Amino acid sequence: VLCGITPGPPNSKVLKTAVGSAEYVPHAHFGSTLDAVRDLQRQGVTVWACETTSKSQPMWNTEMPQPLALVFGNELVGVEADVLEQCDDLVCIPTHGVKNSLNVATCASVVMWEALRQWDSQNSAASS
Repeated sequence: VLCGITPGPPNSKVLKTAVGSAEYVPHAHFGSTLDAVRDLQRQGVTVWACETTSKSQPMWNTEMPQPLALVFGNELVGVEADVLEQCDDLVCIPTHGVKNSLNVATCASVVMWEALRQWDSQNSAASS
C-alpha cells in the first residue's frame, strides 16, 4: 500500500529499482495514510504502526497476527498522530544510545523479518 506522494508503478525510478518484479507485487495507492489504514481495517486486516512512543511494545514481546499491515513513518517526523490513534497497536525496535530510531528501510526489514520468523515458526509447529 502506497500513500501520499510515495511513488509506485509506473514511475520509471520505481520500475528501474524493481528490476522486473513490479508486475508481481500487487499494490494500491491512497491519498493519505489514514485512508489506507481505515480501508485495511474494513477488510479485516490488523494494522500496527512501527513508532517509538510511550505506548509502543518492543516487537519481540508481541505475537504478530495474520493478516497484518505495518505502518512506517517518514524519517523526519515518523507516523502522524492521527494515524497512530487509528492503528490497532504500536510496536517499536528498542535502540540504545542517543538516537532512538533507525532509518525506515532498516526498521521495515527488521520488523518484517520478525513477522515472517514468527509465522514460519507457527506454521512449522502446526504441521508437526
